[in-house]
Amino acid sequence: MRILRDNGLTLFLLLLFAASIIGHALTGWRVETADALRHGQDGGTLMEYLGSAPFLSTVFENWESEFLQMAAYVVLTAFLIQKGSSESRDPEAPPRDADLETQADKAGAPAPLRWGAFARAVYSRSLGLALVVLFLASFILHWTQSARAAAQEALEHGEAATGTVAYLADPQLWFESFQNWQSEFLSTAVLVVLSIFLRQRESPESKPVAAPHDQTGD
Repeated sequence: MRILRDNGLTLFLLLLFAASIIGHALTGWRVETADALRHGQDGGTLMEYLGSAPFLSTVFENWESEFLQMAAYVVLTAFLIQKGSSESRDPEAPPRDADLETQADKAGAPAPLRWGAFARAVYSRSLGLALVVLFLASFILHWTQSARAAAQEALEHGEAATGTVAYLADPQLWFESFQNWQSEFLSTAVLVVLSIFLRQRESPESKPVAAPHDQTGD
């Protein structure tokens, strides 16, 4: 079917996402239930677990790091160069997005380019902005759900719960974030460097297999 051919990459990635988050939910629920039983408590239902702070905190903790990685990657590659990498723009190539006012008249050019200078300025940075917004939204949800989980755990141990705002200064929140952020930045740097010397046949994320190592861009 044409729709599957034209959208296969997105559909397959969404299928992998669905399988992963279902696996995350089911295994997390099993772990939570086993922990409750060890403490002489009844384990909750799967639906209760899906709305719980421990589950939601881990979901948004991971989403936060992924959107941070993508936002940083999209924005930094607009300014910084890695010679020989397929993930970098070629510093010797002419500017691709110069004179957007004139380019707005090209056939198929996005409509916002014709809505004036401000609209062009925003639209020309819209991908980076959208990813930053998604990162901030995920971080806020991670923060609030992690604070909620910490408060519940404190109450179970007869301790005073930390407020949501005060939890911003709690090392636990930043431990959860930094342990993911460091892996995202490392994996991106590894991809940038490996793409100088290694190839993946027919992938747009790789240089042509026969391209020289010092060729920059795809």
